[in-house]
Amino acid sequence: FADLVLEKWDLQCDRNSWEHRTVEMSGQQLVVRRGQPFTITLCFSGRGYEEGVDKLAFNVETGPCPIETSGTRSHFAVTDFPEESGWSAVVQQQDGNSLSVSLCSPTSACIGRYSLTLETSTGYQGTSYRIGHFVLLFNAWHPEDTVFLRDEDERGEYVLSQQGLIYQGACDYITSTPWNFGQFEDDILSICLNLLDTNPKFLRDQNRDCSRRNDPVYIGRVVSAMVNCNDEDRGVLAGRWDNHYEDGMSPMAWIGSVDILKRWKDFGCQPVKYGQCWVFAAVACTVLRCLGIPSRVVTNYNSAHDTNGNLVIDRYLSETGEQEQRSKDMIWNFHCWVESWMARPDLAAGYDGWQALDPTPQEKSEGVFCCGPAPVKAIKEGDLQLKYDIPFVFAEVNADVVYWVVQRDGSRKKSTHSSVVGKNISTKTVGKDSREDITHTYKYPEGSEKERDVFAKAEHEKSSLRQEDEGLHLKIKLSEGANNGCDFDVFAVINNNTDVERVCRLMLCARTASYNGTVGPQCGMKDLLNVTLAPRAENSVPLRILYEKYGESLTQDNLIKVVALLTEYQTGNVVVAVRDVYIQNPEIKIRILGEPMQNRKLVAEMSLVNPLAAPLNNCVFVVEGAGLTNGQQTKELEEPVEPHAEAKVRLDFVPRQSGLRKLVVDFESDKLTGVKGHRNVIIAPQPK
Repeated sequence: FADLVLEKWDLQCDRNSWEHRTVEMSGQQLVVRRGQPFTITLCFSGRGYEEGVDKLAFNVETGPCPIETSGTRSHFAVTDFPEESGWSAVVQQQDGNSLSVSLCSPTSACIGRYSLTLETSTGYQGTSYRIGHFVLLFNAWHPEDTVFLRDEDERGEYVLSQQGLIYQGACDYITSTPWNFGQFEDDILSICLNLLDTNPKFLRDQNRDCSRRNDPVYIGRVVSAMVNCNDEDRGVLAGRWDNHYEDGMSPMAWIGSVDILKRWKDFGCQPVKYGQCWVFAAVACTVLRCLGIPSRVVTNYNSAHDTNGNLVIDRYLSETGEQEQRSKDMIWNFHCWVESWMARPDLAAGYDGWQALDPTPQEKSEGVFCCGPAPVKAIKEGDLQLKYDIPFVFAEVNADVVYWVVQRDGSRKKSTHSSVVGKNISTKTVGKDSREDITHTYKYPEGSEKERDVFAKAEHEKSSLRQEDEGLHLKIKLSEGANNGCDFDVFAVINNNTDVERVCRLMLCARTASYNGTVGPQCGMKDLLNVTLAPRAENSVPLRILYEKYGESLTQDNLIKVVALLTEYQTGNVVVAVRDVYIQNPEIKIRILGEPMQNRKLVAEMSLVNPLAAPLNNCVFVVEGAGLTNGQQTKELEEPVEPHAEAKVRLDFVPRQSGLRKLVVDFESDKLTGVKGHRNVIIAPQPK
């Protein structure tokens, strides 16, 4: 027999990417998921493959130092039936000189870029051919993959969906902001793989790092560390929370991860300025979905940042209700992190499923700014000793807040009110633009027997369960929505639940605030020295908050923190109430003109009414949407927008993909920033 000569080959990118659900990301390269067969075609010249005469074998290699024992290299012969434990190649069909071969990786294979080589031998003569490269991803569709997710709709949302909603605002006023994850957009896959090769663990020991890339726990931890740049590790984002963002982008201005990841690559892996928690979480979610790990962004309201690990957050107030910074502990209005779905074979049974991963740099874990994966189940059960970082996340959702009122003489009085941490934990609903409340996955119902058991296990005594009721109740209410540019009222509502008259002093103080709990200048104040409360009566005291007072110092988080202090003269007891008021931005209206169809021009018209009494200058609309806009588009307005006038622009784009898409819009100007809007668009497929 003459030697077998390979003339040409076809990696069948179109067919394989369709079967592996990687159509939108593959472009010219082959992208497949582990444990699932893919087919390639080999064409020989002169004669076809003869079974029993010709031997065919493949080599796959990943990483800079591929080794069989590390799982980063495999040599396997073409056989009649698939190999169970390792890589396999099986003849599918033969047609003259053409041969179809089905290749399959084990479900425990390392993910990443692979090279593929074919070795042919007839008798003693052998030849080697470099067939090309492919990328291997995690496979949430395969029951034996550690990221296997049973429900098809959930796989669609948490692996394949390129857009979503992130919840922000305040506990009493939850808002959503649209986000373009864009994990299948051009170049994103190679940037995500590059991120793995930039991580310090890889640079320290390339062989060990690549050999651990079969484990989503390891990958999740690496991604959590690499999305922030706090370890001088050439991470993606620099965090900033002080409202000075002039030398970069304000964290509120981003509308997607693609722009951020591309800037990181284009700037030679220099950190992109600036991120805050939802930006870190959203970028991590993009990277994890891109690599095939089911992931979602979650928001925890009234999130505790417990620096000393005692599960108590001490807040100090002066007698006039002003916050004093005596403790590094903070309560964030909300805090976002990521949950990723994976098995935890490294732990005892029972901790598979959603794992919390937090890329926002807060505390170090094993010497690095990263957090997780922490099994949500372990947080709920108070199993603080398991890997990784469970005490920190447990505190975020369970710590106690104690308000201390510092008197003039320096003595401190403990308030009888314990504010509640870990409320309305939220994520986007599968397949719908609505909110799913997942608080029950993190904690048992408040006051339940199970909650007490968990706290006993975590050695945490919940102070709110021990407090005697003083009979005076205080809460802060809002009349109607608080709109940017308008004045509005808040009310301190006091209930005297006793049979005797009470005489009190009431302090009401409003200040602009940031979502991480820091406060700015005062924008409203009332001090009533003589409030008489009749037995069993309710009093309501209004405080008017004026735009002329809050407008200048309102941060881009649009929050005003109202603190009420009620001091009873007879006993000296102090009751505290705190409420965060979210100032609503105007709505961006989006109209789609024309019939939305793949590869045909589409026009979007965007408009917004200036709610302020002053003109808006330097107005700009920024638009993006995976599969819709081919990156970001920007439209600047030449003229200022006068008070109560409308800003309106039109943009055209050519959708490259069919199906349900989300157009995401951001509006920026000198006085009104970070205004978001979105519109779902169904793009019809191009007629064949």
